[in-house]
This record gives sequence, C-alpha cells and structure tokens, in this order.
Amino acid sequence: MPANKFNGFSSFGIGIGLRIAHYEHILKEKPQIDFFEIISENFMLGGGRPLEILDEVLERYPIIQHGVSLYLGSLDPLDRKQIDALKRLADRTKTPFVSDHLCWGSFDGSYSHDLLPLPYTKEAVVNTANRIRFVQDSLELPIAVENVSSYLEYTDSEMTEWEFLSEVCELADCGILLDVNNVFVSSRNHSFDPIKYIENIPLDRVAQIHIAGHSEQDGYLLDTHDNFVREEVWDIYRSVIEKTGPTSTLLEWDAHIPDFEIVHQEALKAAQYANFEGISA
Repeated sequence: MPANKFNGFSSFGIGIGLRIAHYEHILKEKPQIDFFEIISENFMLGGGRPLEILDEVLERYPIIQHGVSLYLGSLDPLDRKQIDALKRLADRTKTPFVSDHLCWGSFDGSYSHDLLPLPYTKEAVVNTANRIRFVQDSLELPIAVENVSSYLEYTDSEMTEWEFLSEVCELADCGILLDVNNVFVSSRNHSFDPIKYIENIPLDRVAQIHIAGHSEQDGYLLDTHDNFVREEVWDIYRSVIEKTGPTSTLLEWDAHIPDFEIVHQEALKAAQYANFEGISA
C-alpha cells in the first residue's frame, strides 16, 4: 500500500498547470489529461473571462488549486477577505485540497510578492502551524504546504529544512506538496543531500508532487519553470515514488511555454516511474 494517507491512498494522476497559452488548444481539442492545476489568485474574481474559461474547463476536467500569496509563515494577520475569496473559488472548483507555499512574503502591511524562505526555528514552526490550522478550518478543506527553493540561509536557524517542514506539518496536521525540483535546487545551493531530505520527511503526508525545469546563473540554481525536467530531478522523483507509490504529480512550466503537446508529454514521463491508472498519452 502506498504511503500517502493524506490522499486516502489514492492518486489524482498526472496533470499540468492551466495556462493562457494553452486555453485555445484545451477548449478546442479537449486533450486527455487527468487534471489541471490553477493558480488560485488568477481566478479569485467576481466574474469576467478568466472565470468563464475556468467553468468551461471544469465541465471536462478536475481542477486542483495552488496558491502563491497566503504567506503562511508571515507575522502579519491573515487576510480574511482573501480567505473568503479562496473559499468561494474552492466551492466552485470542488478542489480536493488547497496548496500554498511554506514561506513568508509580507511585513507590516507591505508585500514582497515573492516566496521568501523562513528561518527554521521553533518559534517559526508554531506561528506557521497555527496559521495553517486557521486557514484549514476557515476553508473546511485540507491544506498542503510546498517546500520552496531558496538562495540564502539564516544564522538563527535551529534545524534543517526537512526537520522544519516535518514539524510544521505534524503540528498543523496538514499535507505536503513536495516539489522535488525545489529540493534539488536548494540542495545544490546549500550543499545538502536531496535524498536525505526525502528520507526524513513524513511521506505519508504528501498530497501532490511538483516537477519542473530549472536554470543556472552566477553559480546558483534557479527555480525558473522554463525548461524540461533535468535527469537529477527525475532521479529524486523516482526515489519518492518508490516510497509513496503513485502520487498526484504536476508539471510546472510557466515561462517560455511551448505547445501543449510538448508540456503534456514531459508531464507523462512521470508514468514511467509508477503505474498511474487512467493516464492517457
């Protein structure tokens, strides 16, 4: 039996992000794909063309929501209006869970609009877990938190990233969106073993896996989502799937986006590592 009890030992299959560049192809050709992931903030609107497109997609495909602005590790009060809008969208999409990043991005009312890594301290664990619990209770849906790629470390950190992720998720009783590309990027930037990371997190909490391409600049790896998945990342993915069994997998490709078929075929490479039922090439 696979390890991902967070999903009730089931998988939603293999999907890609719903992006404007592919709208026409998706609506016209109706390709066979297990699900689309949306960036929640792009559809938290009162109306308009984005929601019209979303409703058309929902007629044929499952949607899973992924967010970029809850800033679950920040100290500023959570935005009740934002959470209410997120819940309205979740009611519309029937998403099985909502995900966002294990990061901070605001301070004293100012927003960085970036996914900033947290200091790995006990204090940050408690603050972040409490905020996740509040959002879960408000949405009446499970939350899965994603590990971010990082390019700096804090001298105040008291534990490793994987220990921090594990403690937050256990205290919040939430899921993990495991981004294996981010694990690899951070491992190279901070000189740790990515497999050690995988072996020391609660894989039974993994709701979904992200895979993506990255780039290199000035000696750092950057999580750019603009290319094919590297072999080193597929190796980490294989290690995860060997432990969890088939787990919902999403390919992120957000810049220099090629034709739909290219993105879809890259996502379907994940099926080589596990027996995903219902996958259509």
